[in-house]
Amino acid sequence: MNGLAIQVEGLRFSYDQGEVLHGLTFQLRAGEVLGLLGANGAGKSTTLKILAGILTPGSGKIRIKDFTFPEDRDQAKRILGYVPENAALYESLSAKEFLELCGRLHEIEEKNLQRKISRLLEVFELSKERFRRLVTFSKGMRQKVLIAAALIHDPRILLLDEPLSGLDVMSSMLIKDLLAALARDGRAVFYSSHVLDVVERVCDRVLIIHKGSLIADGTPEELKASGGRETLEDAFRSLTQASSTGPLVEGILETMKL
Repeated sequence: MNGLAIQVEGLRFSYDQGEVLHGLTFQLRAGEVLGLLGANGAGKSTTLKILAGILTPGSGKIRIKDFTFPEDRDQAKRILGYVPENAALYESLSAKEFLELCGRLHEIEEKNLQRKISRLLEVFELSKERFRRLVTFSKGMRQKVLIAAALIHDPRILLLDEPLSGLDVMSSMLIKDLLAALARDGRAVFYSSHVLDVVERVCDRVLIIHKGSLIADGTPEELKASGGRETLEDAFRSLTQASSTGPLVEGILETMKL
């Protein structure tokens, strides 16, 4: 059996407006791509930010490999790669300078760091833009830099929050194939997304959270079978009791014709 990469038990977290995570409990195994689904405001990004060490949990137990939170948070960050949904880049830096900053923070030996940067920029088709300031980059180009920064220190665990946002078709295909390859290499991937058909294709197992509570945990096939559904999207609608979009679509069309 694969070892556990992440163990979460009874995780709770509150913002000023109240509690947003209500005792989440789940595990992520090495060699597994675990999907995280939920509507806007369900707590997906908050969960990833806690695991990335950005937010401090209100209560509950978190273990990343051999490290516990929050006591060993800094050590755990050394084996984590994190791609946030909305990242604020240092826009005055070039792509090369940003990756150098990330690599040096992880104390990568300089000669090796430069090789890594050159190769990653080449793979993501950014070699010609290596000296351009990030402020001039498109959304998709910025996303590639963020993914490269998350990979540069050879993490054992990846936390990805909408990683395909802004990417073109070929880059999206690359990332999806990369996730499968990372899992085969024994790494663990925690993948949050609104794109259910992609989650269904790339994830070994899926968590669904609804209003801060875990309501489902299983393989895509198990989740579909539990509700007698043909697609993960249909299973998600059923499990979260999402209302039909038909009346909303009709309302929009009627409003457009006013």
